[in-house]
This record gives sequence, C-alpha cells and structure tokens, in this order.
Amino acid sequence: MSSTQACIPVERAALHVLMVEDDELLRDHVLVPQLQRFGFDMAAVGSAAMMDAYIQLRHPDILVVDVGLPDADGFDLVHRLRARMGNIGIVMLTGRNGNIDRVRGLNEGADAYLAKPVDVDLLAATLYSLARRLRAPAPVTQGHWRLDADDWCLLSPTGGVVALTKTEGRLLSRFFEKRNQLIQRDELIATLAPNVYDFDPHRLDSLIHRLRKKVHRVLGTPLPLNSVHGEGYVLVVI
Repeated sequence: MSSTQACIPVERAALHVLMVEDDELLRDHVLVPQLQRFGFDMAAVGSAAMMDAYIQLRHPDILVVDVGLPDADGFDLVHRLRARMGNIGIVMLTGRNGNIDRVRGLNEGADAYLAKPVDVDLLAATLYSLARRLRAPAPVTQGHWRLDADDWCLLSPTGGVVALTKTEGRLLSRFFEKRNQLIQRDELIATLAPNVYDFDPHRLDSLIHRLRKKVHRVLGTPLPLNSVHGEGYVLVVI
C-alpha cells in the first residue's frame, strides 16, 4: 500500500461509513464501536432493503458489505451498487475467502475484499486508503515517519500505514511535535489525561508497548520510539 493511498487528511469523524451486516453481535458490539475508535462516522443496517432505504436519506462515503445477507446476494448487490453509485467506496466483508470468490467480488466492483474474522486495524487502514483514492488529495512527501488524516494514521518511510485510535493518535502527535527530544513521563500523561494524579502511570507503559507491538505487526518494522529509564520516551526520526 503506497503512502499516497494510505490516509486522507480529513476532519475527524468526517468519513461516513455504512456497514451492511446481518450479524448483529459482530456488527453492533465489535465492528461498529471499534471503527468509531478510529474516527469513522458509522451507521449500520442488517439487510439490503434497509441499506437502500438508508441511502435514500444519506449518501455514505464507503459501504462495508457482507456477502451473506438475508435478502440479497452480496456479489449481485455490489454489482448493482457499482453501476448505480460509481463514486462510492465498497469493501466486501465475508467468510468466503477463496480466491475465486475474491476475484469475483473485485470484478463485480468491490474496491477491497476482506475475509472474516477481520483484523480491525486492517479494515480501518483499508477505509482510509479508499478515502485517499476517492478524494484524490495532493500527494505527500515520502521518506520519513509522519502522521496524516488529523492524526488518525501513522505512515512509515516506506509507505506503510497504521490506522490509529484516538488515544494513540494523541500520544504520537505529542512525540512528533517534539521529535528527537526526550519527553518526560508526566508530560506524556498530561497529554492523555486532564488530571495526571488520577492516571495510573503503568497505563502509559502499556499503551506504548501495545503501540510498538501493533506497528511491528502491521508494518514488519519497529517504531523508533525508545524509552529512557526513569525519565520518559523519545521518538527518533529524521
């Protein structure tokens, strides 16, 4: 995934995504709340008929469509949507992960085809990538670590992308503001909480540990965020 397609600098919560998924538990208790944490303006319905009714009222930027809907075949639905709404982003989300199904979904007009169980980080990065393509902003400079999309995405020097939660984006924003400088633990905690005395300091270490692990898992390369024992952390970037 290239950095020019990774994230789009939009206002927070501006990208409107409609999820069409009949699994209520997965939809309302897993995917929708998790994607909201990444800054998406989410709506969700459980059938093709409900989707059609919703679209009459509001045009989403991107549709996330399950293949196995109770009242429509997902492939036929995507074909119809692409013919009807050529400028919309479409992500197919399905338990059918064979190459034949994947090729068919892309041929019918889907921009991406993701298999369940889906990694939410991957889904969020895919949605931002689609937003970049659909809105076609000016290209960004490559070659260094940076934040994009109002701090919702971390871009690597090689063009990789990691979608961030609000807390992760806020923390990394502070590091990029003071790149290559030691930031004391108390200053980082103040970035995350209005009252530093009510914040468990161990949460900071856990958050940074999870962030490092996430970046390495998604990109296969370590985030250059180093700890200084007893003092704080420093982001070492060019």
